[in-house]
Formats: sequence, C-alpha cells, structure tokens
Amino acid sequence: MKQIRIGSGAGYGGDRIEPAIDLIKRGNLDYIIFECLAERTISLAQKAKQKNPELGYNELFEYRFDKILDALKDHKVKVVTNMGAANPESAAKLCLAMARKKGITRLKIAYVLGDDISDRLENYLDYQVLETGGRLSDIQGTILSANGYIGIKGIVQALRDGADIIITGRVADPSLSLGPLCYEFGWDMDDYDKLGKGTWIGHLLECAGQVTGGYFADPGYKEVPELWNLGFPMIEVDEDGNGIVTKLPGTGGMVTKETVQEQTLYEIQDPENYFTPDVIADFSKVRIEEAGKDRVRISGASGKAPTGNYKTSVGYHDCYIGEGQISYGGGNAVAKAQLAKEILEKRFEQIGLAYEEIRYDFIGLNSLYGDSISKQLNTGNCSEVRLRVAARVKTMEEATLVGNEVEALYTNGPSGGGGATKNIKDIVSIASIFIPVEDFKISVGYLEVNEQ
Repeated sequence: MKQIRIGSGAGYGGDRIEPAIDLIKRGNLDYIIFECLAERTISLAQKAKQKNPELGYNELFEYRFDKILDALKDHKVKVVTNMGAANPESAAKLCLAMARKKGITRLKIAYVLGDDISDRLENYLDYQVLETGGRLSDIQGTILSANGYIGIKGIVQALRDGADIIITGRVADPSLSLGPLCYEFGWDMDDYDKLGKGTWIGHLLECAGQVTGGYFADPGYKEVPELWNLGFPMIEVDEDGNGIVTKLPGTGGMVTKETVQEQTLYEIQDPENYFTPDVIADFSKVRIEEAGKDRVRISGASGKAPTGNYKTSVGYHDCYIGEGQISYGGGNAVAKAQLAKEILEKRFEQIGLAYEEIRYDFIGLNSLYGDSISKQLNTGNCSEVRLRVAARVKTMEEATLVGNEVEALYTNGPSGGGGATKNIKDIVSIASIFIPVEDFKISVGYLEVNEQ
C-alpha cells in the first residue's frame, strides 16, 4: 500500500526553524508544511502591504527560506506553506530570486490566489457576524482586510502541474496537508470519509511541536524530556488515510497516545462536527494506539459534506490599548501597589481619560484568574508585585496618557517603585462571516528556475 510522509515545519508565524530543517534532512519526507497564519496575522500583513505593495508576506519568510532552500538542494522534499499571507505572489518572486542566487535549478514555485475578497466586501455588509450576531455594517472601525479560509483546490492544482514549492495565503490550516494527500492518493473531492481522515492528519500537524509534547508539558504532572531540543512531528500516511505519528530520533519531546489525544481536541468545540472548507470532519470515533516508542497509530476519522460557505475573517482597526507597568518590592509591596492603583484611578478621573474599558492587574497575584479565584490560591505575604494598567481607548493621544501616568508614579506615588514601562498597541480585531464558496475565484500562478 502506498504511503507518504508529511512533516510539520512551523506551528505559528514566529516558530523556530531548526526542527524543520532537521526534518528535511533526516526525515525521508515527501512533503513539509509550514503553517504560519492566525486570524489577526493576515490583517497585520495587509497593513504591511498597504504601506509597501511588495510586502505582506510572513516577516520570517526570507529567514526561513534561506535555510529551507539550502536543505532542498540535497533533499527533494515538496514545501507547502501559507507564509504568503496577504501577498503570495510577492513571496513567490522573492523565493525565485533567492533560489537563483543560491544556484538552484529545476525548481517550480506556485502561488495560490483567491482568498482575498477585500475589493468586494460591500456585497456582504448585511451578513451576520459570527462573534456578535450583528451585521458587518455595524463595525465601528476602518476595515483592513477580508480573507476567506479557502481549501485544497489551488494546492492540488499546483501539485498536478508539478510545483515543488507552493505558497498560499489564507487557506485553512489542515488543507496544507490534505492537499498533498488528495493529490498523491487520488482522493475524490467528494470522498468525505477520506477527506475527514486527511483533515485529522492536517490538524495534528498544523501546530508543529504541540503534538510532540510542547503543549503537553506540565512539570511534576506531565514530564516531557529535552524541551529545549523539541522535535517537530511527521506522519506516515497510507492511501486509506490512516497513519503513524512520530518524530526524529535524537530530538527532544515525545509522541504518545496522550500527546496525540490532546492535540486532536485542541481548538475543537464539537469533535463530531469540525467545520473546514473541504469537509465537516468527524473525530468522535478516532482510534489512537501506541505503536512503539514515539510512534502512535491513528485511524477512525471520517467526514461529511462541507457547508458550501467559506468562513471569512474581516480585519478592522478597532482601538488602541495604552499600557503602563511598575514594580514594588519588600514587605509592604502589595499595599504600595494597591495605593498606586488608587492614585491612577483618581488621576484618570482628574485628567478626563476617555476609555471604553480599563483593567488593573497585580501581576503575580491576580492577573491571570482575577480576585475571585486568586484570593483562594494566594498564601502568605508577597515580597514583590508588579502593577499593570491597560485602557482601551479610541485615540493614540489617550493611549499615551495611560503610560505617562504610570511613569509619573516614580516621583508622585508610593516609595520604591521601579522598572516602569509604557506601551501602546494598535489593535486589529476580527469579525467572521460566512460567504458562499462560488464567490471565490481560486487561481494558481507559477514561477520557474530552469537549468542555465
């Protein structure tokens, strides 16, 4: 029975590169995927593209491909990645230039377009927003982007046309793996049982080191060896869609029934109905079995027909968050931080700070769980505490005032304050709508490095 090996090279936009290169060199892979997009990531990429039309791809694209292309010289592994973000074509052109500079020949680079519908968004202003139940037209803020979670169509077409590297924008995370599986095994686009199995493969790979123990580790409860040397996963998949999850020998982390179970449920609200653009996957009857050290056998996923809509993330400029922090130490640290909070409350009232929301955190005491839970967990006195205040405001000027007032506590607040910092964040928020599949026009472009 035919098998292919797919490795994971990244689980998020800023992931490390060394485990991916190790996989290319030692993993005997057919494919490696780099999943580097999140909901807000592509909106930030669109902002970069608006400033410079040549940008908009992942900020680590050049850094990663400098090492990827070197590894590909001696290891013919196909690469599928959404590092193209808001500008797959520019990313492909950069990849072409880098390959030529390195003297690489006979390389075909594909870029998939069609997820960006920003120029047609006025057609969907009366659509319901998933997060709020209101209409898209109700959004108060400048819209920056609109990208649909498209599926495997462009990836499969690129592979049929002989692409070695495929660069996409906002395809769904599991589609990066499902596309190669459909191409290699000839799965039909309406064989939803197989598509459900392939989606599970993609879901296990999409977060890279999470399934090899990175997200599993909990000292004293769930020990994971050598996390500093964490190996990324690869899956050996057969033509029926079953597989073995494993990692390279000599790397840190681990692959066990438990790590695979946790990643299977990661971000899944309903295991029986995991909605993707390609299929509604069903993970409710999966089988996860130990098959040796760092080898876990997976089977039993299934699926049914997709909804006919693509979830589309609309990014918009929402607000600014002004933040300030300052630390207090010693036996009276908590009391000093509480006094500093009272001073700030009165000062913000005095200067008329117009905020939509404000919160005060005593980091180390209540910043994660709030008072209701944290008071039950804290025992004894705290010898140091850091006060953090963050306010949600509409203007940069108001955001600046927040940090300035915290900094002023150096000489106007309790004694012993130190390490004051201030920060302003330009907040991009996401509104999700569902748009019919037929409204998206998927296309694939190609660039080639030929022998000279």
